[in-house]
Amino acid sequence: EEWLVESGGGLVQAGGSLRLSCAASEFTDVDYAIGWFRQAPGKEREGVSCIIGSDDSTYYADSVKGRFTISRNNARNTVYLQMDSLKPEDTAVYYCAAELWGCTTDRMTKEYDYWGRGTQVTVSS
Repeated sequence: EEWLVESGGGLVQAGGSLRLSCAASEFTDVDYAIGWFRQAPGKEREGVSCIIGSDDSTYYADSVKGRFTISRNNARNTVYLQMDSLKPEDTAVYYCAAELWGCTTDRMTKEYDYWGRGTQVTVSS
């Protein structure tokens, strides 16, 4: 079953921007974290960013801090990942996922229960 649906991936030059969207209508409860993960060929999956709570607390991995911004719409059914100043090393399949209490401002849980199918992001040099 496809719990979440990602969109917005594509090909962009280094230094450019993309905005990913995650349709998450099943997970609007404030206790659900929505996280963005990425996986490049031959590499482990990496937690990139997550958002949780009525105050939309956020977490960012050091590798994207200052370049990526996570947010959600007022209905809480769509989560965005604005990616600026993209680098070739950002190339990966990006997944959104949901997990109860899966995020704090200091860390994001590695094991999320509900996943989308992913969207490809390719950054050319």
